[in-house]
Amino acid sequence: MDEEGPDCGKADFVLLDQVTMEDFMENLKLRFEKGRIYTYIGEVLVSVNPYQELPLYGHEAITKYQGRELYERPPHLYAVANAAYRAMKRRSRDTCIVISGESGAGKTEASKHIMQYIAAVTNPSQRAEVERVKDVLLKSTCVLEAFGNARTNRNNNSSRFGKYMDINFDFKGDPVGGHIHSYLLEKSRVLKQHVGERNFHAFYQVLRGCEDSQLEDLHLQRNPALYSFTRQGAGLNVSGGPLDSDERSHYQAVMEAMRVIGFSSEEVDSVRRILAAILHLGNIEFVETEEGGLEQGHLAVAEEVLVDHVAELTATPRESVMRCLLSRTVASGGRELIEKGHTAAEASYARDACAKAVYQRLFEWVVNRINCVMEPRDRDPRRDGKDTVIGVLDIYGFEVFPVNSFEQFCINYCNEKLQQLFIQLILKQEQEEYEREGIAWQTVDYFNNATIVDLVERPHRGVLAVLDEACSAAGTITDRIFLQSLDTHHRHHPHYTSRQLCPTDKTMEFGRDFRIKHYAGDVTYSVEGFIDKNRDHLFQDFKRLLYNSSDPTLRAMWPDGQQDITEVTKRPLTAGTLFKNSMVALVENLASKEPFYVRCIKPNEDKVAGRLDEGHCRHQVAYLGLLENVRVRRAGFASRQPYPRFLLRYKMTCEYTWPNHLLGSDRAATSALLEQHGLQGDVAFGHTKLFIRSPQTLVTLEQSRARLIPIIVLLLQKAWRGTLSRRRCRRLRAIYTIMRWFRKHKVRAHLAELQRRFQAARQPPLYGQDMVWPPPPAVLQPFQDTCRALFCRWRARQLVKNIPPSDMAQIKAKVAAMGVLQELRPDWGCRRAWDRDYLSSATDNPAASGLFTQRLKALRDKDGFRTVLFSSHVRKVNRFNKRQDRALLLTDRHLYKLDPSRQYRVMRAVPLASVTGLSVTSGRDQLVVLHARGQDDLVVCLHRSRPPLDNRVGELVGVLVAHCQG
Repeated sequence: MDEEGPDCGKADFVLLDQVTMEDFMENLKLRFEKGRIYTYIGEVLVSVNPYQELPLYGHEAITKYQGRELYERPPHLYAVANAAYRAMKRRSRDTCIVISGESGAGKTEASKHIMQYIAAVTNPSQRAEVERVKDVLLKSTCVLEAFGNARTNRNNNSSRFGKYMDINFDFKGDPVGGHIHSYLLEKSRVLKQHVGERNFHAFYQVLRGCEDSQLEDLHLQRNPALYSFTRQGAGLNVSGGPLDSDERSHYQAVMEAMRVIGFSSEEVDSVRRILAAILHLGNIEFVETEEGGLEQGHLAVAEEVLVDHVAELTATPRESVMRCLLSRTVASGGRELIEKGHTAAEASYARDACAKAVYQRLFEWVVNRINCVMEPRDRDPRRDGKDTVIGVLDIYGFEVFPVNSFEQFCINYCNEKLQQLFIQLILKQEQEEYEREGIAWQTVDYFNNATIVDLVERPHRGVLAVLDEACSAAGTITDRIFLQSLDTHHRHHPHYTSRQLCPTDKTMEFGRDFRIKHYAGDVTYSVEGFIDKNRDHLFQDFKRLLYNSSDPTLRAMWPDGQQDITEVTKRPLTAGTLFKNSMVALVENLASKEPFYVRCIKPNEDKVAGRLDEGHCRHQVAYLGLLENVRVRRAGFASRQPYPRFLLRYKMTCEYTWPNHLLGSDRAATSALLEQHGLQGDVAFGHTKLFIRSPQTLVTLEQSRARLIPIIVLLLQKAWRGTLSRRRCRRLRAIYTIMRWFRKHKVRAHLAELQRRFQAARQPPLYGQDMVWPPPPAVLQPFQDTCRALFCRWRARQLVKNIPPSDMAQIKAKVAAMGVLQELRPDWGCRRAWDRDYLSSATDNPAASGLFTQRLKALRDKDGFRTVLFSSHVRKVNRFNKRQDRALLLTDRHLYKLDPSRQYRVMRAVPLASVTGLSVTSGRDQLVVLHARGQDDLVVCLHRSRPPLDNRVGELVGVLVAHCQG
């Protein structure tokens, strides 16, 4: 992630020159257009939903923010998560991250990224239990989205419940458990949705994700349009892809998440059956009959097969299901049981109430099941130390619809409570920081919405108290009577009005609407359904029916069903009171922790990427109180920084602090720096922090720093390159030294090994022939080649010394023959004695050796040669392939061809100097071709040898070669 430049706007709204809505929106829009969706207000993060994937997340980004201070990197969710985690780990304080904003602003995605960051930076030792907890924390989001989220006109994946998650950490900062609190599930969505919206994701995922065999067991078909509760959103999906594949992939992801969390296969099957039972329940219609039984009055179910399906899927008796749908049992004053039949309207109300209640109990069971798995195991504070907590609040934002009912009233009351807490905590944090640093606190004027909160929750007179009074009153109390009571109690309240109190306001209807002026804007509520939704009444017959189910999972959801119908119990708390109590507990919980805030903004209503609707965003900025937050932060001082961090950023702008100061303290060095710039009048010095009044001071310091940074970068580059070069030089010197000594070592070791192996080389008769040369190092390969050659010469000399001088000529001839024939001819007669002059031998030439001796004496006298090199009978072959017996005589001067049939008369004499070469074959034949300069070649075949077929070609070649070499 790149550092931000001035062209990206102000990374902190506190640094704006003027705190106006126009300047705020201009900076927000500029950063959004530059792809900077995050901006600070002090330590509060403002996030704009980009409606597209941006390369801002992942392991690399997590690494850049891990362990950093909040302002060291550009604004990011990871920076807030890291700040909360470090505060928790450093000071052992519980912290919380409050994510707020309207539907579609990106709250759920923000909470996912925070969870991913915490999972990535914890458990470096890879402890199995911690990894299990991390997996459950990450996977729980997928399951809760399936059962608690739905597509709305504002958001394709809108959370229809509030969620607060506590994550427990041990003393090492690793997650060891967690707990999820859910608030006000919008269960009325099970029955009906607005045009363009859908029911909860879980229904569509079951219909389009289950296998055909599973659907058959559930008596379901894939088309959601066949079921009353899913008909409205049958043609819509979540991500815009193909309907079936989109839902199927989400269904598989949910099934995998439930498996990882620890849901058993039986529990998952029960969840599917309950969802199918709700769908079948929604298709049950009631018809009036002329005659009916005494117990059921004049009412019947239009399609009784649906009752069969509901009974089978809930594991309850069919007759009991039918009885609960068509009648209810009441206890009289004398505890006598009376069964009262329903009218069609009452039966439809009871059916819808049952469907809503079953889904709410299912959702609560899923949350509790996840909590059981995440509960810290075997934790003893005395042994393991006190656990610390990070809370993550992802709760619905302020809602204004064309028709606003009880759910929107509760949601907006929740946002009023959180806004009140936000302002109080921000002011409290500011005041505490001023007191710690010894700075005088200045009172800040701000809009206090306590009067609005009081309007809703005040005992006896608040809207919720009046609603509870209407629900508990005897007789028939209608929504219109409730509205009249509100008008009576609040006719003088500045934030309340109705058509009766303001007859000229025709945007409201008589007897139906009232309006509350919230901090975020005016909202008109319709009282229709307020009393029924607040009572949240379900007949006891359904509770007993489902408690007696043979399905253990469904039975566990209805513990109140074991209560006897004649038992007198306290009136249950209404939905509004329960929600108010949970909000009070939530606010108290958040107030006990160190808070961090993420304020999410929805850029446009059409969910289009890259487009920021200024009017829409301006409204959100107003009701989120962001401008007030900036004013509170800038009250007196726009910025504050610890002295070490201030010096670390600006010390290069002063000669007394660069590169490191020698003054008594960081505060003194900071004072010297500001005096050099002439800015000492615009700051205040705290105990550990510097407080800066105007953003212009920071701008001046930043400009000075920006001018010097390129020079410092060049200096650092120069120094670093020099360091790298010196380091490389030292490394090379070390390498060469090591190589030199290693070579010496290898040479010594090799020579020592040679000496050891060849100690016995002088012993006859082998003289080291059986010795094996060790493989040399590469550097010694030429040396060893020379040594081997020397050794071979030495060994040859040792062998030759013992040879008689008379045999030396024969040895030299054999050596010469071996040099030219060893690789060409396998048998060349090296293993026999070479007599050379075979014609003079009585053994080889018994009949004519005497004649040859006489002829030889005559030739010696005539030509004066000294020695006979070779003589033998041959068979001459001419060019016409005619063969004749001849004799071959080779002396040190001539080559003679003799005729043995004529007393060895000379037929041809060729000077030996004219002989240019000799050719033989590679076989065992005795063919020889002698080449002479300027004369025809002599082709002969040696024969008449004793013993027969004696190989004399090698002898002829060796004698001739040895003579020529000599």
